Amino acid sequence: MADLRSKTCCFTGHRELPETEIPAIRERTARCIRLLYNNGVRYFGVGGAIGYDTLAAQLLFRLRMEELKDIRVILVYPFEGFTDRWSPQQKRLYARLLPYYDKKVCVAQSGSREAYLARDRHLVDASSYCIAYCVKESGGTAYTLQYAQRQGIKVFNVSIEAPPELR
Repeated sequence: MADLRSKTCCFTGHRELPETEIPAIRERTARCIRLLYNNGVRYFGVGGAIGYDTLAAQLLFRLRMEELKDIRVILVYPFEGFTDRWSPQQKRLYARLLPYYDKKVCVAQSGSREAYLARDRHLVDASSYCIAYCVKESGGTAYTLQYAQRQGIKVFNVSIEAPPELR
């Protein structure tokens, strides 16, 4: 498992992204993915939420199709039905992406705040790296980022310019 973990990166980020910043966020995320890929990372775990998780998943699927053919994209979701309160458009996009995941992992039997936190911890616990979009000091994304840092995970926060190299 330790060997797989060293080859795994997770994502965390806010549900709402500033529309005007999405191209820059996407480009910084792609730079981080390529950087990690060049350092042996092949497994990428996403949480399936709207916003940054969806942006990351779409980007990973595009990169896999175009250049990073051997990456694997894993969906880690909190519980069955977690999309029930989403808009019809959000549900359609989620359903459209679902077949492209190489693996799907459900972490809880029923819906609760704890299920979301369990999902976030699962993503971090299986990873050596975390790519994040975080601009707030509280909330689920900040919790996940703080948890990752406590676990000694290398974090790239794409809300600011991504680092040019792996340190």
